[in-house]
Amino acid sequence: MQATQKLPSIVRFEKTHIPSGVILSQAESWPHRPEDWALIQNISDGLVALDNDEVVGTAFCTPFGDKLATLNMIIVADSQRGRGLGTRFMDRLIELAGARTIRLIATEAGYPLYLKMGFEETGRILQQQGVVQAFEAGTNAAIESAGTDDHEAILALDAAKSGLDRHALWQELFQVSTLKVIRDQGAIVAVAACRDFGRGKVVGPVLADDAATARQLIAAHLAENIDTFVRIDVPAESGLGAWLESFGLTHAGGGRIMMRGPQVILETPGVFALASQAVG
Repeated sequence: MQATQKLPSIVRFEKTHIPSGVILSQAESWPHRPEDWALIQNISDGLVALDNDEVVGTAFCTPFGDKLATLNMIIVADSQRGRGLGTRFMDRLIELAGARTIRLIATEAGYPLYLKMGFEETGRILQQQGVVQAFEAGTNAAIESAGTDDHEAILALDAAKSGLDRHALWQELFQVSTLKVIRDQGAIVAVAACRDFGRGKVVGPVLADDAATARQLIAAHLAENIDTFVRIDVPAESGLGAWLESFGLTHAGGGRIMMRGPQVILETPGVFALASQAVG
């Protein structure tokens, strides 16, 4: 009788697992650097699957207060597919999320599993990226660079626009991002972040009252990154996709926004770009 092959063990993701996580994400053609993995790990509950000490899968649950958690960086190595590891990860992640509603951005490969586990599609994310082409940026005196004294105001704006407690995420972003803001009578009413990510830069989050304001902030970042590879992930309903194409940021994929849980979490029109597809 043939012996049953032992299933991988699932344990807590530690910083020592990041190099193996990078290898797994590279196999999926994801651009995440060690620094990008570390940012997500710092604000998340992470899991790793080990097969004789070899990392063969990862999965993260990122809580945003008591209302919502996002699931991300769910990767199963080719050698382990078809053995139920994805389902085991999802069961553990749902347990970690607790009573929160859960959101994720589904790839086409993961979409059938998420449907089976009770997730419903609520929208689409467009991944726009490319080398920024030269353009006439003009000047906009209303756009300013933000400093450390503006952090509390940005946190308050994000809470109002996203409806979530993303304090931990922003504390990470403040350390690595360039921030552009617009003020109205001294109060910050719009913000856009830009940081190193993957193959170049990523712009996001972008928070604003309307698309015109969002475009101004994004353009200000792009003007500082001519001939640089830039990525930005935007909700399909933002209407920014075609506009971003004009700067050389072409549509390169994206994913399906999916939700599961007791609370209705509306996709707010005030969020015009994500920090990343992983965390929203």
